[in-house]
Amino acid sequence: MTILRTALCLSACLLAANASAIDLKGLTSTGLKAGKALTLSDAEIAAAASQGCAYMDSKEQVVPANDPYAQRLARITQGLANEDGMALDFKAYRTDEVNAWAMANGCVRVYTGLMDMATDDEIRGVIGHEIGHVKLGHSKTKMRTALLASAGRDGLAAAGNDNLAQLSQSQLGELAEGFINAQFSQKEESAADEYGYGFMKRHNYDPKALASMFRKLSSEGGLMSSHPGSEARAARIDSMIQRDAR
Repeated sequence: MTILRTALCLSACLLAANASAIDLKGLTSTGLKAGKALTLSDAEIAAAASQGCAYMDSKEQVVPANDPYAQRLARITQGLANEDGMALDFKAYRTDEVNAWAMANGCVRVYTGLMDMATDDEIRGVIGHEIGHVKLGHSKTKMRTALLASAGRDGLAAAGNDNLAQLSQSQLGELAEGFINAQFSQKEESAADEYGYGFMKRHNYDPKALASMFRKLSSEGGLMSSHPGSEARAARIDSMIQRDAR
């Protein structure tokens, strides 16, 4: 999350077909060797996210639509097909891991381990936080970092203007897992917390659930265990609630 053990990323893959090709040769010959900042368009980031999300869907056990977990997630996310101008695609992964993530193309994935410990509104709080990372541009930066890391390790530069659809499974795996495992800064987490709070208020969900989720994840480990100051972050949400109640 994104709130998540620093993870989150996610997608309907709607932009993939129209996304422009990424010059991976250019990434290594200029961005890496010269140390210049790597710039990627929104369409290129969406293409990378679509490929990374598809890889994760093939690797993880996606819960089928008729499963109680999938039905619960559908109920929790009802009315959220489009959020703040972004089309969202929700799926659950069957795993004991406590995690969730969202990618820049609108792909959102929630793990059943998280669903087992959270109320409906707590899950919504996590989703709002993760969407915040996307809308605030944090996920774009994280995808850029994952692309640079993959290019550096595996030489994704092989052929001049190949697009992401031609990456090998191992390269896609490193891209997806590099994105999911990369951490957001504390400043980014705080900004996403505030976005998540606004998300809860906007949809008339209980914003206190975001604070209670922080406290649960801090004590249970997993998703939030790598983020210091979970209690302080929960207290900050509490203060926002008190401020708006005046």
